Amino acid sequence: MKKHLLFVLVCFSIGISAQNYRDYLGAGHSKGITVTSSSQQTKTNWRESADAVNTINGNGLDGRLLETSRFLAQATFGTNLDYIKNVSEMPFEDWIDNQFGIESTPLQQLTQDIFSEARQIHISNGGNAEDFDTPNWQYFMYAWWQSNINNEDLLRQRIALALSEILVVSRDSNLSGYGLGLADYYDVLKDNAFGNFKDLLKDITLHPMMGVYLSHYNNPKSIPDRNIHPDENFAREIMQLFTIGLYELNQDGTYIIDGQGNRIPTYNNDDIKEFAKIFTGLGPAEVEDFSNKTPKFGLGHYHARKDVPMMMYDEWHEPGPKYLLNGYTVPSGQSGMQDVDAAINHLFNHQNTAPFISIRLIQQLVKSNPSPAYVSRVSAAFNNTKGIRGDMKAVIKAILLDEEARSCSWAENPTSGKMIEPMMRYFNVVRQIDLDDNDGRFWNNGQHFYRDTGQAPLSAPSVFNFFLPEYVPNSAFANAKLVAPEFQIHNSATSINYLNQVDAWTNPRWYEVLRTWGLELEGTTLNFEALTYYAKDSEVLVNQLDKLFTRGQLSNDTKQTIVKAVEGITRGWGDDVTQADLRVKMALYLIMISPDYVILK
Repeated sequence: MKKHLLFVLVCFSIGISAQNYRDYLGAGHSKGITVTSSSQQTKTNWRESADAVNTINGNGLDGRLLETSRFLAQATFGTNLDYIKNVSEMPFEDWIDNQFGIESTPLQQLTQDIFSEARQIHISNGGNAEDFDTPNWQYFMYAWWQSNINNEDLLRQRIALALSEILVVSRDSNLSGYGLGLADYYDVLKDNAFGNFKDLLKDITLHPMMGVYLSHYNNPKSIPDRNIHPDENFAREIMQLFTIGLYELNQDGTYIIDGQGNRIPTYNNDDIKEFAKIFTGLGPAEVEDFSNKTPKFGLGHYHARKDVPMMMYDEWHEPGPKYLLNGYTVPSGQSGMQDVDAAINHLFNHQNTAPFISIRLIQQLVKSNPSPAYVSRVSAAFNNTKGIRGDMKAVIKAILLDEEARSCSWAENPTSGKMIEPMMRYFNVVRQIDLDDNDGRFWNNGQHFYRDTGQAPLSAPSVFNFFLPEYVPNSAFANAKLVAPEFQIHNSATSINYLNQVDAWTNPRWYEVLRTWGLELEGTTLNFEALTYYAKDSEVLVNQLDKLFTRGQLSNDTKQTIVKAVEGITRGWGDDVTQADLRVKMALYLIMISPDYVILK
């Protein structure tokens, strides 16, 4: 065998001596070359064979495939192997450009449609129509899951979720009863995901769900005689969490330091009071169909449409000038909406906004501790791409295509990586493993997972999201000057609960990975049929899952542990659950709880 291969190599180098290939044996260039060998391996019941020509034509080399798997782990909720293979054959920038052109199904309308369908199912099963009033959070969740199975708008959905963890509203509040409002807020994030950040900032400012959540809905002007003053909640959070942060930043995200070596605050309490004056006078624009009220300032949010932007009631807007940051004054005599526009434009153009938002998005998509150079490059894209500031398309490309996101050397850097948050792991398994498709419905309230891990879309416990971007888990991280945000929700309870969730998802006999409440509908389970083909050989099976979940980064020790565990399964649970089913369950379970998977490098 070696003698034949050596002969081929000599012919290869002589026959194409006029061409200067700068890559390696196995990368292709096999046209016109015949390879013979002393043996060619085939196995019974396998489609694949070890063809001799594969020694030089590149078949079986998975480098690009694994690189693509890692890229899509950052840019999507997960894809199957065929999709990964297709994307591996194009430049990543082309895939991003293609994604920019894909529209998204309106979640608000889908929520309403699913609610109407569920109501009819309930009535058909003998239920009372009065049991269904208006869509609550559960129907938003049904629609969210339905729109994220078999969809094509993968990047838009991923960016929308990232934005939802920065520009937070939550059903874990007095918003839980308003499913259409939650869905419409998510539509705002999706619709602006590839737009301009300033437009996004204004849209979330005027959204009634944000108005109720951060209490600038019906926020009145000052009436000193009645001890009424503008609410300061949204004014504080639009600065601290949505645009500029607490301290002055350089373009690379590092802190600007004063002469005494201290950080410089971006604002103080007086600034909050001035911004609070800006966000007064906003109230309901329309009322719900069931309401006999008319829109007016002071009308309770129960009656207000939650999917129509708030309108300005100038008689309730704080008059006079507003003194904002860095000596900027919003002049007296403007309308309330002119004041709002001026304040949003002021924050949008603040020097902190580019690095602040860049860091938050990098942490969501790629890594917890981006280098200053990485942040600076993304900030530069935010500040000016072809003369435009705040172009989200440019920011997304800068994040996902940067050398720090793509280079293998950075992937191996011990300071790189991030923990994949629990709900992303849930999305991964549902999207990357086949599902039993009973009726085309992929409704899921995700409540069991939410109870176990505290995570679901638009369900953060506070405006500070599920975890703080600056969270430092222990002294080892502190000494290394590293943060690990997702570790804040990784504790003795949630970590064990996650293990139990994975054990249940991968149970081949009965467990529903997607399920509804109270509708007597059959849930959706994982389908192992495609994977059981590989279960004939434990190492082949683990290699397939490595391509999907661990992006080719499964360590040899972990791999051998899983292979050994899979090989130990020698029989099934009867005719309905075979040995192959149990092997897939074991391999998938151990992959999904391994640090090699949970830490995205």
